[in-house]
Amino acid sequence: MEANEQITSAKQLLEPHLHKKIRIKTVTKSSVVLRSTIVVLTLLSIYAFYSFDYKELNVGEAVLSTFANLKAMFLEPHLEHFTFTHALYQVFVTLGLAFLTTLFGAIIAVFLGLLAAENLTNKRVSTVIKGFVALIRAVPTVLWVLIFAVAAGLGSVAAVIGMTFHSVSYLVKAYSESFEELDKGVIEALQASGANWWQIIFQAVIPSSLTYMISWTFLRFEINFAVAIAMGAAAGAGGIGFDMFMASNFYLDIREIGAITYFILAIAILLEIVAIRLKKKLKVNG
Repeated sequence: MEANEQITSAKQLLEPHLHKKIRIKTVTKSSVVLRSTIVVLTLLSIYAFYSFDYKELNVGEAVLSTFANLKAMFLEPHLEHFTFTHALYQVFVTLGLAFLTTLFGAIIAVFLGLLAAENLTNKRVSTVIKGFVALIRAVPTVLWVLIFAVAAGLGSVAAVIGMTFHSVSYLVKAYSESFEELDKGVIEALQASGANWWQIIFQAVIPSSLTYMISWTFLRFEINFAVAIAMGAAAGAGGIGFDMFMASNFYLDIREIGAITYFILAIAILLEIVAIRLKKKLKVNG
């Protein structure tokens, strides 16, 4: 009886609140500013489309021409000015550029990432390194390549240095955040047992973060592969990017661009498969 009376009294207390509307999201100053910004940008985009001078461009014909070019590019690919062997060789040249920049960037980023992790060094050093790499990341990779091209000249050397410079800043952030996720209790236990800084790094920090480091490194490798394609034309670094530049701007051969695109797509899929299998293998071994 007492239990039933308690349930009845609880229902009576909750009944007035059950009929009230529950507000899931509250309107805040930041949400108002965000929504207002989105509305303003949408209106400006619509106005820009209507006020843009199309110079008597027929939109319908332009759309049809685009679909015709895409059809010729992807459904009728062929190599006329390059042989299959040459294109394959140039793909591996681009892969080599991406591999070198990722390798150099990863080696440097490991040491800087250890110094940037707040749980492994003092806060002042961590702040300085993180601020420095943030400034480097703010500048696009192509600008770093062109900056180093002033000293080294346009070519693969400037491309590798510029891409490595940007890769280091990217991987330092990724590695340091992975290192900071390590439980402080593990570090304190090793310090209490008399382990020095390097022993803590190689016995606890690196093993626990290895899977994340490999994931981030492969992701950066894929990014560097895409950047190396662009640098092949922009910085004269060679590789498949330069061949694509020649096919599009010099030979004006859309079908050849399609064939080169398929080469690049095949390598990108292969890299993704290798990355997935490697991560699975590491998880099984772990």
